[in-house]
Amino acid sequence: MADNGNRAMSNLEYDLLTALKHKAEALKAYDTYIQDAQELQSHPCVELFQKLQQADMEQAQEIRHHLQEVMQKGKM
Repeated sequence: MADNGNRAMSNLEYDLLTALKHKAEALKAYDTYIQDAQELQSHPCVELFQKLQQADMEQAQEIRHHLQEVMQKGKM
């Protein structure tokens, strides 16, 4: 078994960073989706994409919190 002290980053840190990266990419994509829906004046779709974006923003903030804890303490 590898010694975590010799690793630059733990598997858990990597996993959290990867999850945060995916959320960040999704948040950016929602801006395009919202703009496309606005151009078509599809208000229900604008609202849906905004709702999804807000949910991803909240999840990204939660992931960041966990990542900070893991980076400071090595676990949650």
